[in-house]
Formats: sequence, structure tokens, C-alpha cells
Amino acid sequence: MMNESKELFVIHLPQLDKMPLRQVAQYLDANVEHQVIDCVNWSEKYPYKPYTTFVIAISATRLYVLFSVISKDLRAINTLDLSPVADDSCVEFFMQVPGKEEYWNFEFNCIGTLNGSHRVERPSPTRLTTQELASIQRYASCGSDAIEEPDGTYCWDLTVSIPLELVELDADNLPEYILGNFYKCAGKTAHPHYVSWSPIDGEKPNFHRPDCFGKLWLHKPEPATINDDETSQHSVSHKPRGLKGFLYALLGKH
Repeated sequence: MMNESKELFVIHLPQLDKMPLRQVAQYLDANVEHQVIDCVNWSEKYPYKPYTTFVIAISATRLYVLFSVISKDLRAINTLDLSPVADDSCVEFFMQVPGKEEYWNFEFNCIGTLNGSHRVERPSPTRLTTQELASIQRYASCGSDAIEEPDGTYCWDLTVSIPLELVELDADNLPEYILGNFYKCAGKTAHPHYVSWSPIDGEKPNFHRPDCFGKLWLHKPEPATINDDETSQHSVSHKPRGLKGFLYALLGKH
């Protein structure tokens, strides 16, 4: 029997809009609790589970998501938006506003190439326009050049920010929650995998399952952990709390 869908509270951090995205990555990693993507839904055929976490936050204008990954293989041969990035080392965020028929899928490889659309059903996507794609900011720790490294273990981050307006959210009239799921996949690497945050049932990998989305609560904003006047690049201490923090502690790094 399938487990119930997961829930989390999305922290409200208006000061993120004042930071460059690279600094946002450092701030979220250091100050916000990481969630783990660890549901191996098709374990018989795809048992591999990379170590993957995410952080999600909301500001007055944007949704921010930080993904952190430790995984075998590193592949990013798709360098143009709207290409099949799910074949590469990929992380994904799908979401839906309650009451709306459409859901949104945002799929990123490890260098930030984006395949994005919105749809009611999987077979009928409306691809994001050039302008919409450009509105989604991305910072990839791997850089932006094509990569294909089949051997070894790699640690990488990807931070993205999505305009609230794009996904039909009004900052002054937010719903109690939105629905969503977070994924890690890599269809054409030496260790293919399809892992989710909230569990998915079904016989074969399919992330296009809004019926399996979890709840991302927006109506109980948590207080920011630093004041607006403390958000300069020099004042933010980068002390990883996610997977990198675990590795740093294990290796005795400070």
C-alpha cells in the first residue's frame, strides 16, 4: 500500500529578492532545513537512490528552490532549454495551484538547462515561451558547459527562482497551500533512477501524477533567521546544513 503524500511548510523570506542567486544558494543552504528526496517508487528496475535534498522558500515575488545532490555519474549534454534534460543528471519541481486544472513542470539538468511546461494531462503540454524561460533564474554549481562524466561520485547544487506571476500566484492573496512534488532522475546515465519526495504508485516511472503531489503550506510563514540589514554578501555565513554539511562534518571540515 502506498504511503500518504507528504507535507511541509514553505518559509517566507522576502529578503531573498535583494540577493544574487549565488548568495541565495548559500543562505538557503546555511539557514533553512533541507528536505530529503528518497522515495524509490520503482525499486525492482531502478533501485539506485542518489543522496538528494531540497529547500523551498517564497518571497514577495518569487519561489526559490535549492537542490543538493551527491550522485554517481554527471551528465548534462542538453544545453538548450526545452531539450530532454530528464535524460541527464536532473532535478525537477512540479506544482499546482489548488482549484486550477493545469499543473506546472520545471525540469533542470545539473547545468541549469530547463525543460518546462504547463498542462492538464501529460500528453498535452504547453511549452514555456522564450520569455517565460528567461524569467526563471538559475545558478548551477557545475557551471554552464556540457558535461559527461560516467565514472565517479559527484556533489552539486542547483538553485532556481520562479516568478509567482508565472505560476498564477498573487503574493497579496496566497492560497493556504499549493500542491507539488520534487524529483531526482537521470534516464540515460550509467545508473538510471527515478526518485521522488512524495511517494508515487504505478507500474512504471511517471512523475506526471498530480494526484500524488504533496501539500506545500503557505499560510504559516516562519520568521526569517536574519534581518534585512544583515543580508549583504559579507554578513552571510555559509555553513551547509544539508548533504554537504553532513560530509563536511564527516571529513572534519569547518
